[in-house]
Amino acid sequence: MSLSLSLLFIIIFYLMGSIPFALLVPKVFGHGDIRNIGSGNVGATNVLRTGNKFLAFLVLCLDVLKGLLPFILLNLYSENIGLLQTIFLCHFTILGHIFPIWLKFKGGKGVATYVGILCSINIVFGIVFGICWFVTFFISKFSSLASLIGSFSVPVYLLIFD
Repeated sequence: MSLSLSLLFIIIFYLMGSIPFALLVPKVFGHGDIRNIGSGNVGATNVLRTGNKFLAFLVLCLDVLKGLLPFILLNLYSENIGLLQTIFLCHFTILGHIFPIWLKFKGGKGVATYVGILCSINIVFGIVFGICWFVTFFISKFSSLASLIGSFSVPVYLLIFD
């Protein structure tokens, strides 16, 4: 893949990741600015603090989709690209989610978008993350801790079973 095409994908994926679904979805459904609720963070967990589980699930799905789409686009439109380069380019979607240009670079944590990338690489990685996330969250009631443990679990899974 040429450098100019890689730069184009970086820009597209960053902008794709910058779409603040956690801000847009609650506004569309009449819940106002999510940044005025809970942690003030633009993410699915903070949308859940509105008390509307449907909106939180919708935001979660859209944020996961942000991680899936770059992988799909790269596989459709670029023939000679390796897995490492694909993963590298997909991570610009996470950067866009965490540092969205539209919100003065103050976005979400990027966990759902990361899960989308994990699932696009191998669905088992997403399942391992999800199981560890749910178990940790059930025990601790801390989403951030569950995200850290879930993220740590995927490389551990690879070391054990690969």
